[in-house]
Amino acid sequence: MPTEDDVQRLRLVRAEGVGPITCRRLLDRYQSPARALAALPHLVRAGGKASPPVIPSDADARREFEQVAKLGGRLIFIGDADYPPLLAQLDDAPPVIAVFGDAALLAKPAVAIVGGRNASAAGLRIAETLAEDLAAHVTIVSGLARGIDGVSHTAAMRTGRTVAAIAGGLDVPYPAENTNLQRLIVERGAVITEATPGTQPQARHFPRRNRLIAGLSLGVVVVEAARRSGSLITARIAQELGREVFAVPGSPLDPRARGGNDLLRDGAILTETAEDVLDNLSGFGALFPSGATPRGIAETTPCVPDAADQLDEPAGLDQARSQVVSLLSPTPTKVDDLLRRCQLSPAAVMAVLLELELAGRVETLPGNRFALLTEAGS
Repeated sequence: MPTEDDVQRLRLVRAEGVGPITCRRLLDRYQSPARALAALPHLVRAGGKASPPVIPSDADARREFEQVAKLGGRLIFIGDADYPPLLAQLDDAPPVIAVFGDAALLAKPAVAIVGGRNASAAGLRIAETLAEDLAAHVTIVSGLARGIDGVSHTAAMRTGRTVAAIAGGLDVPYPAENTNLQRLIVERGAVITEATPGTQPQARHFPRRNRLIAGLSLGVVVVEAARRSGSLITARIAQELGREVFAVPGSPLDPRARGGNDLLRDGAILTETAEDVLDNLSGFGALFPSGATPRGIAETTPCVPDAADQLDEPAGLDQARSQVVSLLSPTPTKVDDLLRRCQLSPAAVMAVLLELELAGRVETLPGNRFALLTEAGS
């Protein structure tokens, strides 16, 4: 059964306008989910939105816990012992994940294999070989899509374990043809999602799924990805996180290979065999001694509250609100730039930005950046 604190945390996570970064800021500032929930209506009004935020009830939150448990899964909050340590290092790490299967697997060294849904026979064969060979050493992560993802999961289970990151609810296998594959993965690995039970996958959900794939992995191998594909989004996120990016070269005559070839031009590691991957991950201590930290990846530590976020009501907020809004634009702006230009205290600026995001007027982006939302996008 969930604790009372868990229920309040889930209500906060699911509250209208509360994204992963905002959730962390609220908890840093108010020190408890109950206090943060109590403050939400005031913060939204101060940010310029007349209507109060929609906040799930205690009963709604408990119902979600029950639904996930009935499916055989569990909810894991960031900061919990079982939360994946590499995923926790994302600026926008999911505040809560639903896990179906072996949650302990999420802390083990992993490599992602991703690629096109309409892959060629050669691409499928390469992905299958890579997954089977790599799974003897590391967990294989992919997205349960048809094509490269599906064969990677299947091949990985012959020699090791696999994790599927999905875009919808645990009870909504997608595509439907992979229903049995998802069931097998639950038995021999794990399925992970940010979505609530019953969520039907939509296009807007897949970038979040791609973030999970990259966040769980020490490196991402791309096999046959067209330009502007979801696989390239996963590779870009991996690059931003300082994880390794690998790409299988393909024919320049095949549009399915152009995204991977572009990655190679940009410095991805040319990959033909599992050894190409393992040799370039050998410096990551997590592959070998238990508990070691991967090279270039900091130890996971609890989020330390900014001094600004611990203040309930910084002085001079009325003046700060108009000044901060005037400096923001649809182009993402770093907090440091705002502070230099407005000459306000960090406490006041952070408080105003929190209000504006909760009111749907500002978007918070990784890297401590903020962008003003236009009326059409509000």
